[in-house]
Amino acid sequence: MHRTRLLMKFNQKDAISIRHKTNLDALKERIVNGPSLQDFINNPEPILKDDPENWRNYDGKLKRDKGEDQRLRLPPWLKTKIPTGKNFSKLKEQLRKLNLHTVCEEARCPNIGECWGGGEHGTATATIMVLGDTCTRGCRFCSVKTSRNPPPPDPNEPVNTAAAIASWGLDYVVLTSVDRDDLPDGGSNHFAETVREIKKRNKTILVECLVPDFRGDLDQVKTIVECGLDVYAHNIETVEELTPFVRDRRAQYRQSLKALKAAKDFSPDLITKSSIMLGLGETDEQVEQTLKDLREAGVDCVTLGQYMQPTKRHLKVIEYVTPEKYLEWEKIGNKMGFLYVASGPLVRSSYKAGEFFIASILKNRKTSKAV
Repeated sequence: MHRTRLLMKFNQKDAISIRHKTNLDALKERIVNGPSLQDFINNPEPILKDDPENWRNYDGKLKRDKGEDQRLRLPPWLKTKIPTGKNFSKLKEQLRKLNLHTVCEEARCPNIGECWGGGEHGTATATIMVLGDTCTRGCRFCSVKTSRNPPPPDPNEPVNTAAAIASWGLDYVVLTSVDRDDLPDGGSNHFAETVREIKKRNKTILVECLVPDFRGDLDQVKTIVECGLDVYAHNIETVEELTPFVRDRRAQYRQSLKALKAAKDFSPDLITKSSIMLGLGETDEQVEQTLKDLREAGVDCVTLGQYMQPTKRHLKVIEYVTPEKYLEWEKIGNKMGFLYVASGPLVRSSYKAGEFFIASILKNRKTSKAV
């Protein structure tokens, strides 16, 4: 009898495992056959799937020659419309009233019109930036303003942020922040308090935290991991060889990998995520090695997108990577075993299609555990 009961338990576990695997496979198939990346980003014309010649017929120059100083002309697949609409204006007004900042504005994201405006799906999303709008670091790709001594964090920010998010009725929210090397804890406790305030108002909302490296302080990484978030994200940004030229000297490639690995070690079931910019002069071999390094650090999800020069003072684009090449990287990443790979010219570390997929995975996991 005891043996029979034990066998039944094993069979139940196998059934749940098989059902979970089947559900995940079905989900992946639904994503492939459902809305494409093009449905989530604001591009005037479809590329690749509907009209492959849309970009192949482009006769402009995609890569700067060595020693050449002239800026490259923007290819058609990277041109977006000027942001307008009721949702866009409403969201911007609410953010200003609550003294909240978004990375969408500060980093001049090309998808701001689509995300804030809601697009054809009518769902407005924004990546909220906590700890103020002034960074203590000066990465050469980023347009966020910098200072050695930024203003102190707003003590009302966690509550204001949670109140705004609750009023928007979102299912998935992304929190990010500037680097605050001036603070003893790097701002980790302020960040964690914001997550707790959000969860206090809505336990079902999924929260992704796109955090700094906290100078490699793993205690601060642990603070974030244990605050109740659903996705831990930290961007590697570029390949190891280009890191000293692209990122601030305090932002180190191995330090970022260490932080990502620690997050996974602290909570093995936690989804971890990172992002790579292309077009800064990296080689295919270097990009592939970066993907391998991220996978070895236990990273589940990765995004690859085009670097776009925010102002004349920042790094120039070395190359505009074609949509076809991004599809190649997506296939390579999938073969490496990433849970999810988002790869495309206008993909950023946070964007609606990726959040939709990750949310589906998290909800699928919760359903399987409930069974």
